[in-house]
Amino acid sequence: MNIHWKKGVVAAALSLVILAQSAAAAHAEAKYKAKDDDTFWKISSQFGVSVDLLQQANPFVDAANIYEGLMLVIPATATAKSTTPVKATKLAADKQAVKPAAKKTAEAPKAAAKKVAPAKKAAPAKKVAPAKKAAPKKAATTSKARKTTAQKPQADRVTVNGKSYVYTDVVQAKASAYTAAASENGWGAVDYFGNPLKLGTIAVDPDVIPMGSKLYITGYDHNGLPSGGMMAVASDQGSAISGNRIDIFVPQSQQQASNFGFQSVKVFVLDK
Repeated sequence: MNIHWKKGVVAAALSLVILAQSAAAAHAEAKYKAKDDDTFWKISSQFGVSVDLLQQANPFVDAANIYEGLMLVIPATATAKSTTPVKATKLAADKQAVKPAAKKTAEAPKAAAKKVAPAKKAAPAKKVAPAKKAAPKKAATTSKARKTTAQKPQADRVTVNGKSYVYTDVVQAKASAYTAAASENGWGAVDYFGNPLKLGTIAVDPDVIPMGSKLYITGYDHNGLPSGGMMAVASDQGSAISGNRIDIFVPQSQQQASNFGFQSVKVFVLDK
């Protein structure tokens, strides 16, 4: 009598354990790998779960940024519509362990799915490019920006006697020439800063070319100046030198300087 009673108790306990495990397995949350055109509304319809529950189960997922490969959590109330192999295997194991209980558990969400409808059937939000897909494009943009940055100094450089200089501005100017003659220099044969006039001294309009700027001048044709171009300094000024005008000092006579006339030159304002 006692033996039969103990066996009955053990069998009942085992049944309760199996039922509890089956119920826990049936109500366990499942994982779902999103497809490129998925939305919360579409996934909720597929699994028979409300959009609210689906969003609560995935609080860190942006509804407008569901992309292919994104892993989502499907709440326990989802139906057996999922095609995820893990969930299908889990339901099969539950049915083999306790067939009546598993059948009841599987049908319960289906019935609930018919009753539960999304609170509001909103149109799917406009998709934005997923972060993972946008990364290559962003990297390409960054690469392009770096390439542009690397090339910019090349475009803003001028080479003089094999040495490269960075320039900050280019001025197309009308040039004339002057000498150290007293009639041409009201304060003597010195520049604006009091330094003796010499080859490379240039008079400028300070509003166009800042005083003290290092310059490289090309485009002139005069046998009293270096051929091809010359390095100079904006260290002088005069009342006749206004706007895009420069006056180039030449260590020659006034007669020789007059042969210069007026010429169009290009003035590179070099970075100090």
